[in-house]
Amino acid sequence: MVQQIPEFRNILVIHFGQLGDVVLGLPALAAIRKHFPKANITILLGKPGRDIIALTKNADELIEVDRVTLRDGNKFTSMSRILSLIKDIRRRKFDFVLDLNSLYETNLLGFFSGAKYRLYLNRENRSLDWLARFPTRPPVEDKSKHHTDRFLEVLEPLGITNEPRNCHVEPSEESLAEAKRYLTSQNLQDKTLIGLFLGAGHITRRWHIEKFVELSRALSEDDKIRVLILLGPEERDLRHGLENKFGNSAIVVPEMSLMKFYALLSQVKVLVSGDTGPMHLGAIAGSRIVLLSEIGSPNIFRPLIDRLVVLDDKPFAEISIDDVMSAVAKLLT
Repeated sequence: MVQQIPEFRNILVIHFGQLGDVVLGLPALAAIRKHFPKANITILLGKPGRDIIALTKNADELIEVDRVTLRDGNKFTSMSRILSLIKDIRRRKFDFVLDLNSLYETNLLGFFSGAKYRLYLNRENRSLDWLARFPTRPPVEDKSKHHTDRFLEVLEPLGITNEPRNCHVEPSEESLAEAKRYLTSQNLQDKTLIGLFLGAGHITRRWHIEKFVELSRALSEDDKIRVLILLGPEERDLRHGLENKFGNSAIVVPEMSLMKFYALLSQVKVLVSGDTGPMHLGAIAGSRIVLLSEIGSPNIFRPLIDRLVVLDDKPFAEISIDDVMSAVAKLLT
């Protein structure tokens, strides 16, 4: 039986992770906002998801931590920044800390916050959840469950259950206007847009560029369709010579801010991509997704949307143009 939960007024939620992790944790953040509408909610997070979480309006304040710089930078500087962060957290006098990721360092940060109540994801050997302080504990992490469900399970001791597992996030009006101006400048406002994202979470899971070129040519045979070639900052090495490779079959979208990129995704009808952060952004922006995946790849990190076709029934390099064309056609109908 769930015990009486205090009416928390000042909540710190720790939600680190890569962009895909942040997106898959959004339903949990929405549930916290819903159940504590009067609380001041602060989210401590890394750089990848700051702008997206800001769009959701599930937080009153955000504290951004550059974990890569802390890890790889000067040790003395990193220690100084960590001590300053602890001091800042203690100054805010949180009455409740919720750690959705539950790493050693985040568990310690929650402990040093001085909050009376602390609830951590129970990750067995990967966390110090014995530093938590709450009447009941969440279930031990079940790694076979979807990532979103694992985040939601942390909330069970709060009496929060049966919450929606997916979400849709509208882009800001300003970034949407910028994206639409770009599309108008390219005479694309009346076209069905198909996005091809060339990157992947790991370089070994990138579909070959020549296949993307062939796919683009096949898609562009329909004069109602226009193909957009999308890349993020991590794919800058792929940009050289792309315009020549794709020719008139596609438009190579220039590098842009995350918010404008997200707004552009909201205008894309179908997004073809490997398993990567921008694919997850497309899913919550409203794009239909063709996911290029490997045989046996886990489904626990996939978007929880209905308009998703996963191609994972053959070796990654053997996914054919016809396979993807059929998947796109299915989503367009």
